[in-house]
Amino acid sequence: MNAMKLASVITGIVLILYAIFALVQLWMTVVSWATFVKVSITAAVIVIATLGLAMLYREYIEEKSMKEDKYLD
Repeated sequence: MNAMKLASVITGIVLILYAIFALVQLWMTVVSWATFVKVSITAAVIVIATLGLAMLYREYIEEKSMKEDKYLD
């Protein structure tokens, strides 16, 4: 599976689960608001890290491919 595709799947799952959790928290207080803020920050870090790593990996693969094709020295 391609890195960007995997990152998209992981990010989508995290965002959907977070959206459901946020709506449930909004209408029925499931956890304390301090814990909710911690979960929100955690979800944001996971999304940013996943997409960031996928982009770095894609750049590495593209550069490697260009070197193999003699576009870069």
